[in-house]
Amino acid sequence: MPHANPAECAPPNRAPARHVGLHWPSLPSLPSLPSLPSLPSQCAVCRSWPSAPVCAACVARFTAWPTRRCQTCAVGLPPSLLNLEMTPDTAPGSAPDRCGECTRHPPPLDLACAAVAYGYPWSSLVAQFKFGEQPGWAAFFASLLLTQRAAAVALAALGPEDWLVPLPLSAERLAQRGFNQAWELTQALAAASANAGRADARLLLRIAHTRPQSQLRRDQRQANVAQAFAVDPLRAATLAGRRVVLVDDVMTSGASVFSAARVLREAGAAHVSALVFARTEEPT
Repeated sequence: MPHANPAECAPPNRAPARHVGLHWPSLPSLPSLPSLPSLPSQCAVCRSWPSAPVCAACVARFTAWPTRRCQTCAVGLPPSLLNLEMTPDTAPGSAPDRCGECTRHPPPLDLACAAVAYGYPWSSLVAQFKFGEQPGWAAFFASLLLTQRAAAVALAALGPEDWLVPLPLSAERLAQRGFNQAWELTQALAAASANAGRADARLLLRIAHTRPQSQLRRDQRQANVAQAFAVDPLRAATLAGRRVVLVDDVMTSGASVFSAARVLREAGAAHVSALVFARTEEPT
């Protein structure tokens, strides 16, 4: 009986394990185990016992947001716009619903939503999630994202022919990291929201290995990812007229998310939203 190629058996957006001349026999499937009770743990921020991954007091303390954020890039709006009264002459999609940059240059998103500001303690927790081989943070991050009404509405609007897709990694970065954090977050959102859309890690592809965006200036980032994404050409027709929710862990300048959203639009998607766990306070 031929042995399966480990690369073909790897879960979506998980790096295949490396096997050197070893072939393991098939094992019988094990019976499902009963759910274990919640075990006590420390809050990752204040170290209180017992706690959720981050205790309720720390969540409340470190999720202070502006009262309004730009609806298409999720950046905080300045106080001058927060206090602006809507009038009959205010055009749809203009202030105070969008920042100045999105008003002048509308991005290819219908909606953008974030759970927290990218700063202490969330930046260190994201680093543990992404670089510390701790994909278990995805469920907690998804729970915070779902407290945002815009995120819940975007997911609830998905029908059975619509899509929930992660921002993909290049093959090189996936092999280096071992998993795609955006896919882990996507799966957690799908499970927690019970939406009708289809979560898929192979519809949107990363076709170019680029320098990390964190190493580049804002004016270099868009060019860096301009040709980085593509839709699977054999499946592009499934996007025609559909809604897509694009998921990532952090949004800084928005270059990667916007580039991916533009590719989805070009393939025929009728409505594209972006859900991210954290958003920088100022585009960088």
